[in-house]
Amino acid sequence: MSTRQPAEERIQVRLLGRVEVGDRNRQVRLAGRQAQALFALLAIDRRRRPREAIAADLWPDAAGASTACLRQALWLVKSGLASAGLDPEDVLELEPDLLGLRPEAIVELDAARFEAAARSRPADAERALRLYKGDLVEGLGHECFATERERLSDLYEDVLAVAAEERLASGDLEGARDAAERLLARDPLREEAHVVLIGVFGEYGTRSQVARQYRRLQSILRHELEVEPLPETQAAYRQALAATVDRSRLRLAEETGVRQLMPAFVANG
Repeated sequence: MSTRQPAEERIQVRLLGRVEVGDRNRQVRLAGRQAQALFALLAIDRRRRPREAIAADLWPDAAGASTACLRQALWLVKSGLASAGLDPEDVLELEPDLLGLRPEAIVELDAARFEAAARSRPADAERALRLYKGDLVEGLGHECFATERERLSDLYEDVLAVAAEERLASGDLEGARDAAERLLARDPLREEAHVVLIGVFGEYGTRSQVARQYRRLQSILRHELEVEPLPETQAAYRQALAATVDRSRLRLAEETGVRQLMPAFVANG
């Protein structure tokens, strides 16, 4: 087991969206997808693992060539660290049969920060959304990332739902609409996002916008799940419709009042 002292210099790792390693002062250039995939896998699972197991995870179809792929990727990672002025052995745990990242070498992992914000009670939705720059290691098609990518993607969608509802409740209608539309672009079946849009249109839209959004939800649910909107969704729809009607009546009353006052202003003029 290695007895190397903890590194004084630590690095930030960003895996949401593009793989990025470094900080404001320097960036570690990981040349090629193999090196990026290796570093990402090591950052996600901090355990020291057998090199053969890591190679099999990343390149399962390479058969005996997977170890050669690992050697090449590891060389590129070490070269990138050295070029950035970092000692590779301060970052990597390198043993003949084992490989890992030193836990103390990473001061910040964006995926971990995102999950902490999303799972806090109450969820810090706005902070989580700022951290989520894209799905996990976008552009890397390695199957070993699929489960974790999907898990974080699901959590991101939950955060969008929370943010949409919180923004609507606080009166941030444009922000609520943006979050709801982003969620529906990823999953059109998220009923709570439709409810937020119905509420937004109820606040500043028209009856036709409210009705169109509700009909869209009805159509999706009937086609995909053969169900109707939830009772609370139907109640939100009726409330939004009533709000548009009240707003139209108020506007009409104001316009009528102005028209009634006009002759008096003309006469007095």
